[in-house]
Amino acid sequence: MKTVRLSDADNVVTAITSLVVGDEGATQLIPRGHKLATRAIRAGEPVVKYAQTIGYAAEDIPQGAHVHTHNLAFRNVDMDYEFSTNLRPVAPASTPDTFMGYRRPSGRVGTRNYIAVLTSVNCSATAARMIANHFTPDRLADYPNVDGVVAFVHGTGCGMAGSGDGFEALQRVMWGYARNPNVAAVLMAGLGCEMNQIDWLIEAYGLTPGPLFQAMNIQDVGGLRKTVELGIQKIEAMLPLVNEAQREECPASELMVALQCGGSDAWSGITANPAVGYACDLLVAQGGTGVLAETPEIYGAEHLLTARAVDRAVGDKLIGLIRWWEDYTARNLGSMDNNPSPGNKKGGLTTILEKSLGAAAKGGTTPLTGVYKYAEPVTAKGFTFMDSPGYDPASVTGQIASGCTLVCFTTGRGSAFGAKPSPSMKVATNTEMYNRMTEDMDINAGTILTEGRSVEEVGREIYDMWLRMASGAASKSEAQGLGDYEFVPWQIGAVM
Repeated sequence: MKTVRLSDADNVVTAITSLVVGDEGATQLIPRGHKLATRAIRAGEPVVKYAQTIGYAAEDIPQGAHVHTHNLAFRNVDMDYEFSTNLRPVAPASTPDTFMGYRRPSGRVGTRNYIAVLTSVNCSATAARMIANHFTPDRLADYPNVDGVVAFVHGTGCGMAGSGDGFEALQRVMWGYARNPNVAAVLMAGLGCEMNQIDWLIEAYGLTPGPLFQAMNIQDVGGLRKTVELGIQKIEAMLPLVNEAQREECPASELMVALQCGGSDAWSGITANPAVGYACDLLVAQGGTGVLAETPEIYGAEHLLTARAVDRAVGDKLIGLIRWWEDYTARNLGSMDNNPSPGNKKGGLTTILEKSLGAAAKGGTTPLTGVYKYAEPVTAKGFTFMDSPGYDPASVTGQIASGCTLVCFTTGRGSAFGAKPSPSMKVATNTEMYNRMTEDMDINAGTILTEGRSVEEVGREIYDMWLRMASGAASKSEAQGLGDYEFVPWQIGAVM
């Protein structure tokens, strides 16, 4: 077979390899990963994949024709939602799995042991980088339990409204990174006159200054040089305390995994994402938490999630996010179909509806237990959802701020990505790309097609790697040093 059909209801199949005229009934060249019409589709008729509508024929499409951007049109979704009609709770695991993690005084468990230099504003970014860069591997050699000193800098914090969605999101991100269990100590660095005042953050979120939580402003300290010197002194005092942390055996129920995809292709929804979904089900059975995000990338698949919502309130929250995004894109003269990207389309994805149906598979099959704002603390166990853009660095930044201690990232085109302080693993959707980028890919889900492995088998491999990573094993992106520049808080609202 040179094509794969995902449902008997589909009127297209996906080419496993490039097809020439005559292959599988093709009447024209069909690139690898692209769609072939299995019957004639009239203009205006739905094109169906995953047993779901992914768009509408923009013209009459003959049987055997290539179906893609030239003849498949997008329309905004308008559907009736069902709530809690597809609840499939997973049975608790009979044997509890464990990992070696860092149990914090709060009771939460980290998978890494970092010191974070957080900036309130772009104006203190250089100071933060200089402070963090001082702590080279040689200088940290005497502190083997410290994973590093990392500067989390961004391009905002001033020239913004002092209230509203944008300001609140930035404060949630800063607070979320400060309390993420992968962070053992925090130094906050500001300029002093910015809109995003450190003192306001400390007061609003009840943060308590102490040996492992320090703050300073360049204007108060007396300039850049003095700030860098003082910052280095403060972290030098933190290092022996942070180094005292020891890994101990902890239940898998303490893990919170960010479910993410980027550089997607037609295979994302067929191999890697369903395998990650199975791994998520295994984690939920252990009492752990999976966090799906990227609201624009569930657009057109949200009805599948509302049917899994534990109650109407959770389902309504998800629909509310969809409506906000429709308004957000419209008032910025955009379209929800601006996503997928050119690379996604080259890989065979045509509309956001098709992309979303594949992306949602990362959430597995268990009930949706909670829906959260961007960077809001995720408190529910099980499968959850956090609002975010589809832009990977901004989305993962929100997930880590929400409490994720591991990141699982699927990719079909190939994505080099890491996100300190939470280690990131990559799952390749196809064997061709995996072989081309073996230094970056941790697991090859393409073997589902090339070697006949099952989704469940690859999903188990993914889950087992989560436990190893949580215990300290480095992912390939982590080993290459990725993660220092992927802190990208979502900027919402006007720049003043």
